[in-house]
Amino acid sequence: MATTTTGDAKTGIAGLDDVLGGGLERARTFLLEGSPGTGKTTVALQFLMTGAAAGERCLYISLSETEDELRATAGAHGWDLSGIQLYELIPPENLLDEDQQQSLLYSSDLELGETTKRIFEAFERVKPDRVVLDSLSEIRLLAQSSLRYRRQILALKHYFAKSRTTVLMLDDLTTDVNDKTVHSVAHGVVRLEELAPEYGAERRRLRVIKYRGRRFRGGFHDLVIETGGVCVYPRLVSAEHKTHYARDLMTTDSSELNELLGGGIERGSSVLVLGPAGTGKSSIALTFIQTAVARGETAAMFVFDEEVGLLIQRAKGLGIDLQAMVDRGALVLQQVDAAELSPGEFSQRVRCCVEENGARTVVVDSLNGYQAAMPGEQALVLHLHEMLQYLNRQGATTFLTVAQHGLVGDMKTPVDVTYIADTVILLRYFEALGRVRRAISIVKKRTGPHENTIREYQIGERGITLGQPLTQFHGVLRGVPVLHGTNDLLNEDDA
Repeated sequence: MATTTTGDAKTGIAGLDDVLGGGLERARTFLLEGSPGTGKTTVALQFLMTGAAAGERCLYISLSETEDELRATAGAHGWDLSGIQLYELIPPENLLDEDQQQSLLYSSDLELGETTKRIFEAFERVKPDRVVLDSLSEIRLLAQSSLRYRRQILALKHYFAKSRTTVLMLDDLTTDVNDKTVHSVAHGVVRLEELAPEYGAERRRLRVIKYRGRRFRGGFHDLVIETGGVCVYPRLVSAEHKTHYARDLMTTDSSELNELLGGGIERGSSVLVLGPAGTGKSSIALTFIQTAVARGETAAMFVFDEEVGLLIQRAKGLGIDLQAMVDRGALVLQQVDAAELSPGEFSQRVRCCVEENGARTVVVDSLNGYQAAMPGEQALVLHLHEMLQYLNRQGATTFLTVAQHGLVGDMKTPVDVTYIADTVILLRYFEALGRVRRAISIVKKRTGPHENTIREYQIGERGITLGQPLTQFHGVLRGVPVLHGTNDLLNEDDA
């Protein structure tokens, strides 16, 4: 009989245990299904290795892969399977006696019965606490009918249940995908899926379809297979992360910018910096990073569109030494490849910066790159909403940049998220007196009053320099203003 153990059987994958509400309930039968290549074998091996590390007896019964193939899979991850009993169940037709081998046709009844017998013999030899049966597709083919297949699975389930063994059955879905026989028999069902985007690496995700008597985390959760095993990134639910903090105002070194913002940015709010390419969206965000680090806080910046080395060099031209901030641990600066990173993994990176590094200012530059990692606009808005809500509840102030299409006049935004942000900073080009200039205004601020004016600004060695409100102009946001009265524009010497 299996040894007596308490608590759930951990899978060895922290994210999956979180999704499952703790792990796999002991002495129950579970189904892990997915097309070939989705990571079933890797998950199964991690499940068994976790049990072996805890002193449990573990058995892997393979009807599809050879022992050499399993050890090769483990070797690719740097794993040692010495604590796991591997039983390779060779095809039943090779197990029949010599007389039966002479026949060209074999009885499916005999083959199925022989297979089941061999499974039970292996089980009785090891008397395991954990069993993996790979895969059910072979048993389904031998059963030939849905009724016989269901009876065989029920027989296996009751046999394992008497021994108080936790069973993980794998199904590669290569036969009848619509056959839900095991779904009704299994205590829980987890499905792995693989998606192939038009560009970039494949994406994997999982979903718990069923778990009797257990509250689990529903929906899809991103999954990646790395050297060392499978990582699962549970879907972020902001309501689960609430903290208390002081909602004080964050100011910058620019008194004009503070005035424009109505005194500053409230801690725990989100700021959207909106404007066409080249208007200085990243520079505005860097200004807030600089002042946050100067206050002794930790900041994090995720760069989608620009090479980090170039950003560091460009920031130096504004008098901001990002490399020095990184070296002393005051800034977490990460390059993000939207084509390779799943949304769930990105959310996990953000959480890590906030919960482990203590970041209280987070910059995502830009949302255009973040959108490239999303399957669609609706998914982007939902992901973004949860992430901003989470950051707000952690007392972190978030800055998002969005590049609009066009340069002057009518601007088009790839996705409208202005209603999600607490504050929206609008940057614009405009032409005046034969020169291209930049204007800044605050079009929204939920957390308090703000200036309703438009100010010109310049970017130079001292960073962002704002002028007085452009009270003598109208039509600035259209790109071609009309001057009435005294010139309010900044001089070159002011920058």
